[in-house]
Amino acid sequence: MSEPNDAGRPPEAAEHFVRELIAADVAAGKHGGRVVTRFPPEPNGYLHIGHGLRPIVLNFDMAREFGGHCNLRFDDTNPAAEEVEYVEAILDDVRWLGFGWEDRLYYASDYFDQLYLWAEELVQKGLAYVCDLSSDEIREYQGTLTEPGRPSPYRDRSVAENLELLRQMKAGAFDPGARVLRAKIDMASSVLPMRDPVLYRIVKASHHRTGDRWCIYPMYDFAHPLSDAIEGVTHSLCSLEFTDHRPLYDWCIANCSVPHHPEQTEFGRVGLTYTVMSKRWMKRLVEDGRVRGWDDPRMATIAAQRRRGVPAAAFRNLGRELGLTRRNITVELARYEHAIRTELNRTAPRVMAVLNPLRVVIENFPENETIEFDAVNNPEDPSAGTRKVPFSRVLWIERDDFLEDPPKKFFRLAPGREVRLRYACLVKCESVVKDAAGEIVELRCTWDPESRGGNAPDGRKVQATLHWVSAPHAIPAEVRLYETLFTVEDPMAEAEARGVDYTEFLNPASETVLRDCRVEPSLAAAEPGTAFQFERLGYFAVDPESKPGALVFNRTVTLRDEWAKVQKRG
Repeated sequence: MSEPNDAGRPPEAAEHFVRELIAADVAAGKHGGRVVTRFPPEPNGYLHIGHGLRPIVLNFDMAREFGGHCNLRFDDTNPAAEEVEYVEAILDDVRWLGFGWEDRLYYASDYFDQLYLWAEELVQKGLAYVCDLSSDEIREYQGTLTEPGRPSPYRDRSVAENLELLRQMKAGAFDPGARVLRAKIDMASSVLPMRDPVLYRIVKASHHRTGDRWCIYPMYDFAHPLSDAIEGVTHSLCSLEFTDHRPLYDWCIANCSVPHHPEQTEFGRVGLTYTVMSKRWMKRLVEDGRVRGWDDPRMATIAAQRRRGVPAAAFRNLGRELGLTRRNITVELARYEHAIRTELNRTAPRVMAVLNPLRVVIENFPENETIEFDAVNNPEDPSAGTRKVPFSRVLWIERDDFLEDPPKKFFRLAPGREVRLRYACLVKCESVVKDAAGEIVELRCTWDPESRGGNAPDGRKVQATLHWVSAPHAIPAEVRLYETLFTVEDPMAEAEARGVDYTEFLNPASETVLRDCRVEPSLAAAEPGTAFQFERLGYFAVDPESKPGALVFNRTVTLRDEWAKVQKRG
């Protein structure tokens, strides 16, 4: 985890307007010089990559940088869509990203009693009324951006009648949809959320924390600002879609007898190419069986990326590097993957694994004998040291590293050609063994014992270095290779433009499962979540389904492949 510098600011953090705003507030003594932020997820789905790159990092960083604190609060006001699974997943995500909340874990449901009292206060002030219009009728009466709305026929009910009806709603006297509590603001407002918005609705569903105690629940736009006020939040940092809701945020704060007046500031959201981040669209992928759950490594959730092996530091570093703007941005997948590679290159141990094995027999190496070579664990970190890798008469190499009739620019193994085996020695292909169908099943090679370590005493050079594993020592493994979940950069925009469903662009090759892989013996006890660089192949992480004797690895990101570039150029 990146440590703050002397000023409490992570060294990779970019300057941005929110930092400047908070610094000015602190300098002016606003809010008594205090800084309290909050990260307020709704527990109706898993967090996505955009949450990790922006609001989580932003809220916790700003609190730490200015000597304040950040609350973690679940805005759990819709029991029909919320689940304990989502709460636990969000807690895991924030904790994994490296942020803590100490004793400041809150829920909007903690405040339901107080929120209801403020609803009655608004009714008594003549600022709220019970409305019998249906949700469709409310939308019809709301008007448009160019035409004012029409007042509800129930807008002028008396305070006494509204108060009695509200209490009956609370007591469960009415069915869902029969009545709502609305703020009485301005049906001609140029800001649509100010046209008598709904504050409370009837929901007869069990809440994951309060059970069946309540059958009316506050709307997000009512609960959110008042929860901020209860917690003493100074800077309520929200994404851009809440800009039009800020007048309502301020109205609720101004008209309820709150203990504190927070202020809302908006920033742009972060998207990523080749995926979807809306909880609604991700949930459909899960429910339709298009993926294997919210944490499927192809998904854009933080849990999925964690399972895939993305390091938390890559999220934090990229989020800080992106800075902050007042507009939404989309990060190119290549940039996201670059941040991942940069961190893993620094931290991931190197190992050897063969994904598509081809048997190699070293004819001049003694049978039933094993020698060991020293292999570097991480060239970027000398303190990581070395490990021993066994070498024997029978080895596995990648099938793609051999061609019987190689083209001009193919420098790997071929008949009569000599190559280097990583950390070990020079070997030469003497002959090829094929099965009855003509498929190559084995290579017969010789090694130069004088080339131990990989260099020949006579100074002769080879043009390729291959990775390998010793067959009798190698461990079987399943390896899952991942590509983008969608075939187009912006699936939703493309779907709209073509008039088709976004699932039309799902990538049928987004997951390839290889079940006959071999990895070096040092990985026998690899723990789930541990990341490695498979030399020459990419970065891989141990999947939670993995166990000793049945290892499973997920490819996090690939390495650059010069041969692939040559093939593309023809």
